[in-house]
Amino acid sequence: MHSPWQDTTLPAETRAAELLSRMTLEEKLAQLVGIWPGSDAGEGDDADVAPMQSEINATTPDLQSLLADGLGQLTRPFGTAPVDPTEKTRALAEDQRRIADANRFSVPALVHEECLTGFAAWQAAIFPSPLAWGASFDPDLVEHAARLIGESMRSVGIHQGLAPVLDVLRDPRWGRTEETIGEDPYLVATIGTGYVRGLETAGVVATLKHFAGHAASRGARNHAPVSIGPRELADVVLFPFEMALREGGARSVMSAYHDLDGVPASGDAWLLTELLREEWGFTGTVVSDYFAVSFLELTHRVAGSPAEAAALALAAGIDVELPAQRAYGTPLLKAVQSGEVAEELVDRSVLRVLTQKAELGLLDADWSPEPPALAADAPVDLDPPALRDAARRIAEESVVLLANRDDALPLAPGARIAVAGPLADDVAPLLGCYTFPRHVGVRHPELPVGVDLASPFAALRAEFPGADVTLAKTPRDAAGADVVVMVAGDRSGLFGRGTSGEGCDAADLELPDGQGELLDQLLDIGVPVVLVLLTGRPYALGRFADRLAACVQTFFPGEEGSGALAGVLSGRINPSGRLPVGVPGGPGAQPAPYLAPPLGRRGDASNIDPTPLYPFGHGLSYTSFAWEDASADATELGTDGGTTVRLTVTNTGALAGTEVVQLYLHDPVARVARPVNRLIGYARVTLEPGRSAEVRLGFHADLTAYTLAPGERIVEPGALELRLAASSDDVRHTVPVTLTGPERRVGLDRRLRCPVTVHPAHPVHPA
Repeated sequence: MHSPWQDTTLPAETRAAELLSRMTLEEKLAQLVGIWPGSDAGEGDDADVAPMQSEINATTPDLQSLLADGLGQLTRPFGTAPVDPTEKTRALAEDQRRIADANRFSVPALVHEECLTGFAAWQAAIFPSPLAWGASFDPDLVEHAARLIGESMRSVGIHQGLAPVLDVLRDPRWGRTEETIGEDPYLVATIGTGYVRGLETAGVVATLKHFAGHAASRGARNHAPVSIGPRELADVVLFPFEMALREGGARSVMSAYHDLDGVPASGDAWLLTELLREEWGFTGTVVSDYFAVSFLELTHRVAGSPAEAAALALAAGIDVELPAQRAYGTPLLKAVQSGEVAEELVDRSVLRVLTQKAELGLLDADWSPEPPALAADAPVDLDPPALRDAARRIAEESVVLLANRDDALPLAPGARIAVAGPLADDVAPLLGCYTFPRHVGVRHPELPVGVDLASPFAALRAEFPGADVTLAKTPRDAAGADVVVMVAGDRSGLFGRGTSGEGCDAADLELPDGQGELLDQLLDIGVPVVLVLLTGRPYALGRFADRLAACVQTFFPGEEGSGALAGVLSGRINPSGRLPVGVPGGPGAQPAPYLAPPLGRRGDASNIDPTPLYPFGHGLSYTSFAWEDASADATELGTDGGTTVRLTVTNTGALAGTEVVQLYLHDPVARVARPVNRLIGYARVTLEPGRSAEVRLGFHADLTAYTLAPGERIVEPGALELRLAASSDDVRHTVPVTLTGPERRVGLDRRLRCPVTVHPAHPVHPA
């Protein structure tokens, strides 16, 4: 006979409460911690993949001593060291059987992994970085990719993915720029929500991070304090999280490392409980970023001991201490036993954890540790054709053509092409810091990368089989070519071991490692130069712009990235990517996000010009488009009304291509300083030559809402401009709209997005 908590006919929370009522305090606390097997292998600063990992690992108990009371989570069984996927899937199943057999209630662990650029495991498909997702402006494709990633993870026994990052980029000098989706909250929200939907549809718990404000650190320094006001927090930082929870259904949130105006995010009860749960209605789990609970003691100095750190984090709303037990172990046990911490706070978090385990099937009587991948009796393939195809499609859609003087691109099929740059024949610039090869694999140089990768040089040789494609090791080697392709980029890494990545912050936005000087030398030889960038952040290009024949930007494009780049250079692929973050002219003047009020832009009050060389949303094509017949069904609306904005787009060129129509809001007069332009909608429009389509964007007054004061978001009457644009600085049509009626306060029921449909129209030249 099954126990009540195993009864699948009962609601998950009811089952969890029944199990909770039978647990000892020790068993409860065991559900609030994880263990990280193998994380102490090769310890030292150069081996850590999380800050202070070596120091804190020294206090972590071993697995066997914990199992009698149960275990909440297993940390990164695939992502900690290179392991054969088939062997590890079997080993994980055995570990889960051992965990379940060792505790009174036969409850297994919930298993989590990183999945920022695909499943972060050896031999798993490597996707483009999130900044490339943003450049695609294609949430449907991102959702499709995330579903495949989630299915791959779930098939080998993974339940939770630590992604997506919903930090809105505020300063591209920040090393984790590559992990963000972009500098605009609407783009981050819509793309990130697509990723959440994909993971959750696959049965994997999506974990939103880093809650909240991590990307707004002072000086763009990792973990540095954040000093922003309540309006920026509400309207910029929190917006993507709100959409991903409301529309994406994310079931977990990760607390952040920084402090916000002196209050560490991992100890902030207003943020993690009052806002997230009481106001937003979130019912899932809050997990700590790795060691963030201990950091309340060790780095923030707001707690004097592990017990005090545990008490602060638990009361604030952190349910699970990751990646391993420290503060939530014996220190918290003693604090509860002594009465310093109320056991009700423990019960609150354990109920959430057990409810999620019930939802995942981990409390079911027929639960089996054998994951689906083992049922096939075949080797586990984490890089199958479907995943590579999705990685290829995102890579292709995310290539941004920044400049193309005199139609230098596509390259002529028979051209003599010299490929230059220290990264030209390397696969490192394809891969972000959370890809397995750059995150863990760099500590194992004796092993292959694990997936098929081609360097940019190798891909260009394959793309131009009839051309003379050579590798120029010095500028002199390029002198006899028809064109030079200079490959510049980043090597991602961790904590200063790269030019991009977590803890690899930049003092300025000069091209790293002397690549700017090399580019100057190549430009001086008199051969046309095409600059190809594979980076984790935008770099200053102003001093080169007038001398380049063309410039192409990608953001760590993943395992299929070199082929996507080569296809754009040859013309096989018509570029359709758009910048998710502006490219600066000079290396300073940061931060300079496009989302700024008038005084945040160029003006007479300062000699520093923050205007980007290439603005947010910019990107060129090999074909041309006409934008006509811009209108709105109604131009006078109530403050609770809506209308449809219409635009006809025609491909007037000779090639099939994709235009990205962007809708911006301009609010001329408001009660607080507002951005000059703010993205509120967009549409990818793919057309054959001579074909037209009508783009319809559903505008509602809710999209004009802004925060007047903490907790007070309003829609106010007055004149507005809806700007149809090809970038934040390239407005093609303006549609005036007036909101009438009373000022209206809005809350969680407001509309968050602009629905978009594309309707094919007649050919311009009918046959």
